[in-house]
Order: sequence, then C-alpha cells, then structure tokens
Amino acid sequence: MKKQGIFPGILFIGVGAYFLLQQFDLPFAKQLLTWPSILLIIGIAFLFQSYLGNDSGSIFPGALLVGLGIHFHAIVMFSGWPQHWAMFTLIVGLAFMLLYLRTKRDGLVPAIILFIVSGFGFFSSDMIKWLGSFLDIFEGFWPILLIALGIYLIFRKK
Repeated sequence: MKKQGIFPGILFIGVGAYFLLQQFDLPFAKQLLTWPSILLIIGIAFLFQSYLGNDSGSIFPGALLVGLGIHFHAIVMFSGWPQHWAMFTLIVGLAFMLLYLRTKRDGLVPAIILFIVSGFGFFSSDMIKWLGSFLDIFEGFWPILLIALGIYLIFRKK
C-alpha cells in the first residue's frame, strides 16, 4: 500500500531545515547550503517515498537527484573529483541500477549500457593509446553507430 504523505512530508522537513540552517552563522553552512543541497533534499524525499511508501516509481528520480546533488557538491569540495561528461551517464546508470534492484524487472539494460558508455568516456584517452590508428578511423563513425543502434532498438520486433 502506497503512503502518499511521505514525499511532501520529507520535502517540507528538508526545505524547512535548509532555510533554518541558513539563518544561523554555522561554519559549514556557506559550503553545504547551496543549490545542490536542494537537489539532495528533493532526491532524498523521493527515496523515502520509494522505500517507506512502497512506491518503486520514485526510486529513479530520487537516485538521479541525489547523485547529481552529490556530484555538484563534490566538484566544489574535492579538487580531484572528475568533472567529465561520463559522470552524468554514470549517475543515470546508477539510478537505473537502483530501479532494477528495487523492481527486479526494469532498468538493467539501460544501466549496463550507460555503465559501458561511462567507462568508454572515462578511459577513452587510454584506449586511444592502446588501439592507435584503428580508433582514428573509428572516431568519426562511432556517433553514427550509436544512432543506428538506437534506431534498431526502437523499431525491432519483440
């Protein structure tokens, strides 16, 4: 049975705490109480709705928003945090994986595809060193291969 009051309840508590903490002159407040914290609060509210309210449809947006909030905070807090486009595909892939772990039916294939794309993104410079001239030829055509794969997946007969 879904409990519908969990999401707005957690959201009000989180946003209220956010604005209350901004009123105090706490040493950590300037660094933590920024716009990524709003993403975290909304994402946490979705995750509470998913797990406590038995609403598996809330797991994906919750995981996505929490992942983005953590990522944007980490960029500021940790100098070595990756600022690569592959972080976004990794975060979305993790959200799909959490959806799969919750439902045991949805999200596994997109998660795996996004993990592969993320790995390619993070390690593409190393792959270029290993594969050399083959990747020079492939580099111009890989977007076309992705488009063709997408068209195939849309129009294939199940």
